[in-house]
Amino acid sequence: MAKRDYYEVLGVQKGASADEIKKAYKKMAIKYHPDRQSGKSDAEKKDAEEKFKEAAEAYSVLSDDTKRQQYDQFGFDGPKMGGGFGGGGFGGFDINDILNSVFGGGFNFSGGGGFEDLFGGGGGRSRQRAVHKGTDLRLKVRLTLQEVSTGVTKKFKVRKDVKCPHCNGSGAEGNSQPEKCGTCHGTGYVVRSQQSLFGMMQTQVPCPECQGEGMVIKNKCQYCHGMGIVKGEEVIEVEIPAGVQDGMVVNIPSKGNAGARNGVNGDIQVFITEEPNDTFVRDGNDIRYNLLLDFPTAALGGKVEVPTIDGKKLAVTIEPGTQPGKSLRLRGKGLPAVSGYGYGTGDMVLNISVYVPKTLSKDEKKVLESLKESDNFKGDNATKRTIFEKFRSYFN
Repeated sequence: MAKRDYYEVLGVQKGASADEIKKAYKKMAIKYHPDRQSGKSDAEKKDAEEKFKEAAEAYSVLSDDTKRQQYDQFGFDGPKMGGGFGGGGFGGFDINDILNSVFGGGFNFSGGGGFEDLFGGGGGRSRQRAVHKGTDLRLKVRLTLQEVSTGVTKKFKVRKDVKCPHCNGSGAEGNSQPEKCGTCHGTGYVVRSQQSLFGMMQTQVPCPECQGEGMVIKNKCQYCHGMGIVKGEEVIEVEIPAGVQDGMVVNIPSKGNAGARNGVNGDIQVFITEEPNDTFVRDGNDIRYNLLLDFPTAALGGKVEVPTIDGKKLAVTIEPGTQPGKSLRLRGKGLPAVSGYGYGTGDMVLNISVYVPKTLSKDEKKVLESLKESDNFKGDNATKRTIFEKFRSYFN
């Protein structure tokens, strides 16, 4: 099935609210769920399966503010930054998690076949013991245009949750070990049955005794009080790729807060801002420079030197009669495209203006006055003559 726009998949407008998106996905999940395709042909079941997956992928992106913002800006192509996206789509979503967030915890249909066989068999993630995930951290970094041009590595000292060194993250004191929960017998969940739109539905919920872990700690660590994490610091190195733009987010996987009791670490999201530059103005991957020429050079032509983003000077040829407002484009002298998005390197665009002196010496005035009567220095006459020549050419 060809990849379709996510808003089109869910049948909502681009500016749809979070509630509208959730409602649209819920409707499609019910319509195309495998357990509701009984009695249909194999081709119809296959089509429903694809649409069910397609809707889940669309919802996983549009329900996440960060992913939705990046999708709205870049579409299916974008910066391949850690847990970001690129190469034709977003990944990393779990359909069980999505259904649980929309329909409630432990979303699971009775009867076997369709759902469980389609997405992981044997119960999938909803039947695994809960694993705590640490929260994500957010950092902001300000980059100069030169750093954007080359890419840069930044170091941050981050205060965050780290694994408890006393119990090595287990949460248990000394040589004691967590014990199997007597309520759920180590599974981490209990099963409830209730009537629903689909008929009888079994709902798996986290065990209230062990909060879904399947294990309980009776002799808790005196330092972390059984959590397995304490406050600490870590120096984080963040590699910023060349060509990033203001507002982009670089994701650093597994460097966020540690998960409780040897759980999964969160991520660090680094938000990019650009510092204003006194010399250049950024325009996408192009950079613009205002080149102020003296009148003789603009009229006679010649060589001038202009600064470049790498700090070097570049000789540029000015053609005789160069007019104010003209732009010169220096190919490949701009900013590189960020990895996974854009094509090649941008250009450097020179916006030409001509300096007119405010004060003149007597000799300078005489020279200009002697040229004043020349047709070459009469802008209005030259303009009128050009318009007349164009008009006359229509009748030749």
